[in-house]
Amino acid sequence: MDDRGYIYELARRLGLSEFGAETVRALLWPLEILLILGVAGVVTRVGSRIVRRSVERLVARSQPLSDAVSANRAATLGGVAASLVRVAVWTVAALLVIDKFGVNPGPVLAGASIVGVALGFGAQSLVRDFLSGFFLLAEDQFGVGDVITVTDVTGTVEEVNLRVTRLRAADGTVWFVPNGEIRKVGNAAREWAVAIVDVSLPAGADVGTATAAIADELAALPEAEGIADAVLGAPEVLGVEAMGADGFTVRVSVKTKPNQRAGVARAVRARIGARLLRDGLVPLRPAGPAAADDG
Repeated sequence: MDDRGYIYELARRLGLSEFGAETVRALLWPLEILLILGVAGVVTRVGSRIVRRSVERLVARSQPLSDAVSANRAATLGGVAASLVRVAVWTVAALLVIDKFGVNPGPVLAGASIVGVALGFGAQSLVRDFLSGFFLLAEDQFGVGDVITVTDVTGTVEEVNLRVTRLRAADGTVWFVPNGEIRKVGNAAREWAVAIVDVSLPAGADVGTATAAIADELAALPEAEGIADAVLGAPEVLGVEAMGADGFTVRVSVKTKPNQRAGVARAVRARIGARLLRDGLVPLRPAGPAAADDG
């Protein structure tokens, strides 16, 4: 085929002179560019929509979109995938247009590769953050409202995007953790949690009687006002966890709803402490000097 393109070759085969074929090519050359741009626009629109819906359908299949958090995660991933399609299509279209202007795209690609490598070395941590964020969202490792532990930070997730995760610690401190720095994460807000409570008993206490009293108090826990909805299943007295010269430690386990572990543990301590004091199984703390004088 002639280097002057398909239109010139077609015109020549149709019997036009060299001048006529060159004239036709010159007249139709802008239409070729418009055609390339038009096809790129259609492919971008259709391809982006198909990819977006496919990704959202895939996310919905892995986890039903029953709340706004899951829907937002699916929309985020769908938007990222659609953006990748747009970049790929318009890159190809730009190379075709460059070729129509008579510029060899080879050196352009080589120069772009060199620039890309330079930028890659300078922004590799940023790229790592975006890739990690994509997989964090795709695998649904955690979401907004979850209580998670990342490295040495524990807090409630307030925002997750492709670059950074924002946590709110118990003391109100806001932590911004780059997604590329997340190597492992503990999520305390999935399915269920376990509240572990250690009850200290003095050395002279009757462990059997105290354990029976604790078990009796725990039996009423699933119906206790304020925490009944947070308790899943029957609480357990696991037995003596430790012993020493100062006394014994009895461990209690309560299965709870996610994010309800701390509140249930506090309620269990309060109820068991009150029961042991009421039954005389643990001594009252001695009063201060002023209180002793009043007596």
